[in-house]
Amino acid sequence: MTQADARRTRPDDATDPSHDPHRDTPVHREGSPAGDATGAVIALHGRGSSAGDILGLVETVAPFALARWAPEAAGSTWYPHSFLVPVENNQPYLDSALAKIDRIVAELVAASISHDRIALLGFSQGACLALEYAARHARRWGAVIGLSGGLIGPPGTPRDYPGSLAGTPVFLGCSDTDAHIPLERVHESTAVFRAMGASVTERIYPGMGHTVNRAEITIVREMLSSLASPAGRADAR
Repeated sequence: MTQADARRTRPDDATDPSHDPHRDTPVHREGSPAGDATGAVIALHGRGSSAGDILGLVETVAPFALARWAPEAAGSTWYPHSFLVPVENNQPYLDSALAKIDRIVAELVAASISHDRIALLGFSQGACLALEYAARHARRWGAVIGLSGGLIGPPGTPRDYPGSLAGTPVFLGCSDTDAHIPLERVHESTAVFRAMGASVTERIYPGMGHTVNRAEITIVREMLSSLASPAGRADAR
């Protein structure tokens, strides 16, 4: 999964389709149909990657009882620049990506999968997006999993997100030598999520680089196994 830059346009006209570039991109669906699933995983791929790539990872960690949904980013990138630049520099792509997740969440909830049965999972740029979405939409989620990622924005960004994560299990896994994710940002993200009431597990792996290791896969598999019980479905209560 590369970190290559993508081209960026900044339309001035809000009616221009590129104002919401991710709106009509496909959402790939695997695992159980939403109407039968005990829970769901929304999987977000990294820059230069694809929904199929992240679903290959999810297949190894998520029980088949879960709906596994992965949206495709327009141009294979959720936003064009580093997650550390001023937020406005990544617009309108960042807002479009967050809105894409919001629509997926709404569709899953409409299928009687409650928020506390929905896991947000991402790698790299997708991890940054998953973490930022969870912080901006604080509630009890099934899980929030950021593999090589951190909250979005330049150093010194205010982190006064409203609401509580109400015990949401959060996993942050990263290398101490990741060329794209500063270690300080991982620590900052951990502190923010803990302050918001999440139950956070942070794991820093010496010299791992920008990838996912077997230890992380084991942790994520255990986290998602708790969503496989049918007792949690909204229409079962």
